[in-house]
Amino acid sequence: MAFETICVLGLGYIGLPTASTFATAGYKVVGVDTNPSIVYSLQKGELHISEPGLSKLVKDAIQSKNLAISSSPILADAFIIAVPTPFYDQKKADLTFVRSAAESIVPFLRRGNLVVLESTSPPLTTNEVLVPILEKSGLKAGEDFNVVYSPERVLPGQILRELIENARVIGGINADSAAAGKELYQIFVKGEIITTTATTAEMVKLMENTYRDINIAIANEFARLADRFGIDVWEAIQIANLHPRVKILNPGPGVGGHCISVDPWFLVEAATDITPLIRTARQVNDEQPHFVVQKLNEILGTLAGKKITALGLAYKPDVDDLRESPAVEVVQALLAAGADVTAFEPFKPGFSIKGIRMASNLAEAISESDLLLLLVNHTQLKVIDPGQILEQTTARIVFDTVGGWNPQIWQDAGFEVHRLGRAD
Repeated sequence: MAFETICVLGLGYIGLPTASTFATAGYKVVGVDTNPSIVYSLQKGELHISEPGLSKLVKDAIQSKNLAISSSPILADAFIIAVPTPFYDQKKADLTFVRSAAESIVPFLRRGNLVVLESTSPPLTTNEVLVPILEKSGLKAGEDFNVVYSPERVLPGQILRELIENARVIGGINADSAAAGKELYQIFVKGEIITTTATTAEMVKLMENTYRDINIAIANEFARLADRFGIDVWEAIQIANLHPRVKILNPGPGVGGHCISVDPWFLVEAATDITPLIRTARQVNDEQPHFVVQKLNEILGTLAGKKITALGLAYKPDVDDLRESPAVEVVQALLAAGADVTAFEPFKPGFSIKGIRMASNLAEAISESDLLLLLVNHTQLKVIDPGQILEQTTARIVFDTVGGWNPQIWQDAGFEVHRLGRAD
C-alpha cells in the first residue's frame, strides 16, 4: 500500500525520532503532541529532550518541509501512536493517553489506512482497547483498515541507530495488517522485520524487560546477602561469571526508566494469579532504594542533619532520562529522613527536586559534605580523581552504589570507602 502521509501521535523519546526518520526518508509526516509547550518549541526548532544526533535529525526533517508539528491529527495514510503509558499507584497501567490518541484519530480514519500502536501496553490492549475505539468510525478493523502493534525496543543514548538497525516486531490483528505494518517500517528499518499477532508482539516487549528486571533483582538480592555474610558481592559476581553459562548482572540502587521498572507490572496486572516470580522481582527492585538509605543510616549513625552529596540522578548511565529513577527515590528518602541533600546530575543540571539543592557543577556539589554518594555510573563521574576531590570537599566518606570507583584508589587518597554489597 502507498504511504504518502504519516501522522505520528506523541513526540517524546520514541515518537519524535520516528517522525523525523520517516521525514528524512522523504515522506510527508505530521508530528502531533497535545502539550502546547512541546509543539511551540519544536515549531521553533528547539528540542525538549536530549538524545545524541536528534537535534540535527529534527532540524533536517523540518527544513526539508517533510515534517510539520501540530497539536491535532490530519488525514493520513498511516497513524502511529507513540504516547506514554504510565501506571497508577496501584501498579496498574494508565491507558488514558492511548485512548485519547485513538479517539483523536477516529474523525480522520479512512478505508485503507494503517494504525500502529507503539506504546508499551498490557497484553490484549490492541485488540480489546484500541480496536473498539477505532471502530467508532463506522469502519471495520482488519477489513476496512489495518491495525498493528509494533513496540519500540531501543536504548536511550542510541535511539537513532537502534531505531534503524534493531530487529522490528510487527504484530497484526490479522495477516493483512501485519503485512501492511511490515511495508511501513521497511521504509527505514534495516534490521530483520518479524511479523506475528498483535498480542504476541505485546508479550514480546514485556517479556524482554521482565527478563532483565528479574535478573537485576537477583543481583540486588545477592548484594544484600553479601552484606549480611561479610563478603564483597562485586568480587563474587566476577568469579561466578567465569562459568560459561552464568551471566549475573551488577547490583545497584534500584531499577528505573519507563520500561524495565514498569513493564513487569503490566503482566502482573493482566494475570495476578500466575505471576508470583515477576511480582517478587519487581518488589525487590522497588525496595532497593530504601536498602541504600538504610545502609547510609548505618554508615553515618544518623541521617538527620547530615550533608550528603548525591552524584547522578538519571535512571541509567550517560543519559538525561530521569523517568522512574531509583536515584531520585534515594534522594527523596534521604530528605524525608532529615538529611541535607545536594545533588548533581551532569546530564540535566537544570532539573529540580523539591527540597533538594541542585548543583550546577561537581565542585559546587561536593564543597560542603559529610558523604559523597555515587548513584549513577556516568562516565564523567567514574573517572574523577579522588586526590583532587579530597582538596575540594569536606567529605571524607564515600558510598558507591554502582561499583564505579576503585575502592583502593579512594582509600589511598584518604577516604573511608563503603560499597553496596560489601560489608565494611
